[in-house]
Amino acid sequence: MAHDDEPLYKSLIRDTTAYFAFVLLVTTLGPFQFGYHLSELNAPQDVLTCKKLSGESSALDRLPQCIPMNTAQFSVVTSIYTLGGFIGALGAGPSCNRYGRLLTMRLTTVSFFLGSIIETFATNIGVLCLGRLVSGLGCGATIVVVPIFIAEVAPPKEKGLFGSLTQISICLGILIAQLLGYFLSKGNLWRIILAVSGALGLVQLAGLLLVPESPRWLAEHRSPQNARRILHKLRGHHADIDAEVKAWDIDATEDDISEEQTLLSAAPGSHPAPNPKAASASINLWQAVKQPAYRPAIVAVVAVMFTQQLTGINSIVMYSVSLLSTLLPTTASLLIVAVSALNLIATIIFSPLSDKIGRKTCILISIAGMGTCAVLLALGLLFGIKILAAVATLVFVASFAFGLGPIPFILANELVGPEAVGATQSCALAANWIATFLVSQFFPIVDQALGGQGKVYFIFAGFALVSGSFIAYWVPETKGKSGVEEVWGKREARERIE
Repeated sequence: MAHDDEPLYKSLIRDTTAYFAFVLLVTTLGPFQFGYHLSELNAPQDVLTCKKLSGESSALDRLPQCIPMNTAQFSVVTSIYTLGGFIGALGAGPSCNRYGRLLTMRLTTVSFFLGSIIETFATNIGVLCLGRLVSGLGCGATIVVVPIFIAEVAPPKEKGLFGSLTQISICLGILIAQLLGYFLSKGNLWRIILAVSGALGLVQLAGLLLVPESPRWLAEHRSPQNARRILHKLRGHHADIDAEVKAWDIDATEDDISEEQTLLSAAPGSHPAPNPKAASASINLWQAVKQPAYRPAIVAVVAVMFTQQLTGINSIVMYSVSLLSTLLPTTASLLIVAVSALNLIATIIFSPLSDKIGRKTCILISIAGMGTCAVLLALGLLFGIKILAAVATLVFVASFAFGLGPIPFILANELVGPEAVGATQSCALAANWIATFLVSQFFPIVDQALGGQGKVYFIFAGFALVSGSFIAYWVPETKGKSGVEEVWGKREARERIE
């Protein structure tokens, strides 16, 4: 375990075994897919919709070079991905609670593969929409289960750092999609961009065969010895895991230990059969909402997730070309790549900070930075101050990476007990998908209704002020807290369903 006064790089070297690094690499391919699908249609939009025809030839020439559609139809193709994500997010919580984190992650890879195949060979709008919907199902589920899994396998002192891998992977997925779009937005080659996701889905499925179940989930489901064995493998066989296991606060009966003996010689990717008693101890979404003990946490994660999107980050990610093309002397595609690269680099640089200065502090600084930059961006666009608008856009993205990008994905695991983390994360990510849809669908409409010139960013700034004030009042700090009771500052009655 990391010591408070120990340099970060030393604790990382000690706590990160080769096997643990492999597990993280395989599992974070899920959030990578989320970011990839989010932006896969951005660069090739003109070619895909037949606005720009090309004479490039490829092995895919038997398929139509483009699919004719107008702006409204393209918006439907783009936004239906969020519908799939919303459904996937709602279903992932109950699934990962009842059947495990590992099985749920494996199922998402099937969605990635099938959705990508449908998209790649689509010949009309309906089929393309179906592919996007199926891909969205997997992305919605993976963005729920992967942060939970990482939080449960990461060393306690570095949960914030490793938790930021979710957002780093999303940013990397966005960047790779934009890079491929820059080179492949011609002829029929845009179909290769869509096919890449399917290949990655198969790679992840193969890798997940070597990934273990979350030890925390196994301990909760009456497999404490198997959980200890897996945790030892993740931390290294010479690591002292007693303090970490004790923090789980889970007692094992003799019947529990006897029942799991046959699992101890199983392969790393093997999965225990669902335990009816353990499954019944899990809290579903409706139960979590009804029980007063969980409502503060649900309000907190939903507020943070809405803030993540309604402060305007996707207006930059999705519409940066129209915002900046007249301000910076470069092509539209390169502008998108530059913004995506900045988001990735800033997220990596800022990732250790949540373990140093706290989750809540990082979020509040992030909101303040985005709100300020939204005002500056609006003024720059309104009065034609090109440098101000350009710098405000870049700092806006960097401010997002400081806190609102990575931290919301790890909060659910720290604000509720393990019996309700799946339901809480589902609720949080469902809110995130709703907010994503609102921004992606209505940003151009509202901007046009206000006369353009960036006035809509005053709305984003106002929302940053209101949401920041609420989060400062409502959301507790979770850094360095050992349990739910310590986080909320009281002993909460969270009786499990027997």
